[in-house]
Amino acid sequence: MKHIFHQLTTSETLATLTTLEGPPIPSDTLEDRVAERYAGLSDQLRKAADYVLAHPLEIASRPLRTISVDSHVSPATYSRLARALGFDTFEEMKDVSRRSVGQKVSSLSERAELLRSGASTGQSMLTRQGQACIRNIEEFLERADQAKLQQTAQAMRQARRVVLVGALASTGITEYMAYLAHYFSPNWSLAGRMGASMGSQLATLESEDVVFIVTMSPYSKRAVATAELARDTGAGVVLITDALDCPALRYATHGFVVPTDSPQFFSSYVVTLVLIETLIAMIVAASEADATAAIQRVEAKNLELGEYWAG
Repeated sequence: MKHIFHQLTTSETLATLTTLEGPPIPSDTLEDRVAERYAGLSDQLRKAADYVLAHPLEIASRPLRTISVDSHVSPATYSRLARALGFDTFEEMKDVSRRSVGQKVSSLSERAELLRSGASTGQSMLTRQGQACIRNIEEFLERADQAKLQQTAQAMRQARRVVLVGALASTGITEYMAYLAHYFSPNWSLAGRMGASMGSQLATLESEDVVFIVTMSPYSKRAVATAELARDTGAGVVLITDALDCPALRYATHGFVVPTDSPQFFSSYVVTLVLIETLIAMIVAASEADATAAIQRVEAKNLELGEYWAG
């Protein structure tokens, strides 16, 4: 029942769900509470409920005023919805939404100890790691917001500049993205590379620019400060992170919380790679023919320089 409800989005189907025969739906999640009470909500409260279920990340991480503007539903309506769902306040409902998305609870050292103590589980490390990565990808595909992906790709494709920021374990991920981007666009740059000043990249940011940041727990202080600075300049901020308590998330114009579960002591970047490669593909697919020509020119120069193995 719960899995079926997660796939439903229309008001008609939600209303039908509440009339199905069987025991009452337990009110242990936000989805359950909405399903249990949906048929009795007014049209305006249903509109608010639809937005709450369709945008769990925004509900959990954004201020009520911002949610109201984005959804065209008044703050008072969200407060009434919270009470109609059995919460005392909107903030209480927000907390439930935050918990439903999930948060990281273990430090790296704690996870290392779990890894060491769980070495004799009977499964090979390859099996444990592979299964965790598959589950992460399946979870991401199940709840991926296609409209948000399209909006993010469009914002990056149309940006005057795209500045990539990665620190700590995320550094190599953004370097890989920069490598791909330099095939088709000269206006992408990697901030803070090889000792270069981060400030030199960010000092000339404008509202037509996009800063793309990847940071996972434990979060990079530089990444958080960059997100705040970029947002203050009016630039777009695309953020990929692993939990709703990431302090940079409040500054994101396009935020993605991706599954990173792993039997290792470190976070898995498999879904982050899937997301990055998807965005790159969407940007190229929507670009003019000159993107293809640019890639051909780079390939030709690589051949001239002997970058590729000739066989």
